[in-house]
Amino acid sequence: MLTIGQLARQAGVTAKAVRVYHAKGLLPEPERDASGYRRYDAQAVIDLARIVALAQAGVPLARIPEVLNADETALARIDAELRDRIRQLEQRRARLRDLGRPDRLCLPPEAVAFLERLKPIGLSERHENAIRDGWILAYALAPDVARAILVSRTALLDDPEYVAVLRAYDEAIEWHPDDPRLDAIADAAAELGQRMTLPSDLPDFRKVPRQVVELLAKHLDSPAWQRLDQLVAQRISAAQTAPSEPSAAAVPRRS
Repeated sequence: MLTIGQLARQAGVTAKAVRVYHAKGLLPEPERDASGYRRYDAQAVIDLARIVALAQAGVPLARIPEVLNADETALARIDAELRDRIRQLEQRRARLRDLGRPDRLCLPPEAVAFLERLKPIGLSERHENAIRDGWILAYALAPDVARAILVSRTALLDDPEYVAVLRAYDEAIEWHPDDPRLDAIADAAAELGQRMTLPSDLPDFRKVPRQVVELLAKHLDSPAWQRLDQLVAQRISAAQTAPSEPSAAAVPRRS
């Protein structure tokens, strides 16, 4: 026969917890010995183990008698609830692991996959972060446009001319805005813009407030890139007025 302390140690709880289970009617009170001490048998060990298992599974103490006397359906329901809680905890653990990865914290999986595909191109960290921040702002301010344009941007990663423009922008990131080499990059970017899907080509773009468009266009801090945007916009505008040229309505951007 076991004392209350021995029973509690066997179940991995405290003697106080066993007394609580007695008080709530979950565990039957045993007979006492000649000295007045509770003495427990093997069935008490079994009963306590079942109570502890349910309590640790998150079953409220008030529901434990009901579950102990229920059929397999009730246990299956508890098991399903536990699996759901485990999934939620795993998701929280994943979020903790991603604290150092702003893209994973702030962007959907397809955008994260796009950024991962940029890695082999060999862009600078500053350029990669600028692209990442641009997508974060886009998904926060104009999610429908961001989702739609991401499809075409992902496909363009297989286009050597698009990759060449990305690398050219990366090389120019620290240049002076009056550097004459920017003209050649602007020519290539404008030519690319004539055949790629631009945000302004999308029906949802008309719903985006102008101040949002301006914020997305000006969040970068490279004077050379700002000058490139002006040059590319001028070239695209000129192409719009030429009758033999297809029209475009926005700068293709470096992302």
